[in-house]
Amino acid sequence: MPKTIEQTVVLPAPPDQLFDMYLDPRQHAAFTGGDVTISPEPGSKFNAFNGMLSGRMLVVVPKRMIVQTWRSIHFSPDDLDSILVLTFYEAATGGRIELVHVNVADGDAEHVNEGWGKFYWAPWRRYLER
Repeated sequence: MPKTIEQTVVLPAPPDQLFDMYLDPRQHAAFTGGDVTISPEPGSKFNAFNGMLSGRMLVVVPKRMIVQTWRSIHFSPDDLDSILVLTFYEAATGGRIELVHVNVADGDAEHVNEGWGKFYWAPWRRYLER
């Protein structure tokens, strides 16, 4: 049965900057360490980590929310795409990102849940603190 992942992270940068960094392929690649294709245009393709993650942009509310279909290479061909929603807010020490990731394939849910911290939040924080 597909899973839902919910996470919140506060990073040391304003939410507008975090939003822009996620949607800028050069900056996204700089903090994740892998090739990225991304655009804010609805319907445009998204891929990260040299193609290990892929999807399409569904909705972008400037400086506030990003919604995209999302799947990893570990999803089986029968698994539906998951939906990722990232919402950006002010926080006392920077910007807060609230993540809701729905319909994550059961067989990959644990890896995806851990992967957000390991492959996104921790390296993004290190990148910003340099």
